[in-house]
Amino acid sequence: MSMEQGWKAPNLHNAAFLRSAVRESDFPADGLPQIVFAGKSNVGKSSVINKLLGRKNFARVSAQPGKTIHINFFTIDRRLYLVDLPGYGYARVSKAEQQRWGALMETFFARGLLTLGIQIVDIRHKPTRDDETMAEWFRASGRPWVVVANKLDKIKKSQLEGNLAVIRQTLLLPETVPVVPFSAEKGIGRDEVLELIYAQMRKDEVG
Repeated sequence: MSMEQGWKAPNLHNAAFLRSAVRESDFPADGLPQIVFAGKSNVGKSSVINKLLGRKNFARVSAQPGKTIHINFFTIDRRLYLVDLPGYGYARVSKAEQQRWGALMETFFARGLLTLGIQIVDIRHKPTRDDETMAEWFRASGRPWVVVANKLDKIKKSQLEGNLAVIRQTLLLPETVPVVPFSAEKGIGRDEVLELIYAQMRKDEVG
């Protein structure tokens, strides 16, 4: 317990881009926690990452979505990696591109480097087949994961409960997986997601 009390959260402002990985040898494997973000191409993944870090344009948004398949690694306070998986669900992506995406995911998840998964979905819509596939990757990893339901500011309060229930049912989420309503616009849900990240880091460091 004293270890938890003495635990200090990382300095989120001390964040830097490390590298874009296209193959296994590019993945950092130094034992630092890896917080892994995944989401559809238009779900606001970069905005969520920027909001969590309190930065405006930190996570780079590709001008040509779907053209480059790589995993972006960022270091945070030299204590953890923020891992940005390539977006998925592009309408006009060739079979070859889809296969490259799948092969890179398989390689990454097979390494077992994941500390906590953060899957971002759109709170306004039922999760897509691609979202379901991503949830299967996280479930199969055996590691904890969190679903962030972004674009909360775009729905009415009366829709919240029902939309969250649809997300939970569609992605077949175990009870242990929290679904956090989030607004990258307004910062709602930010503290809750950060606390889930820190709780997992504390658990791993203490355990």
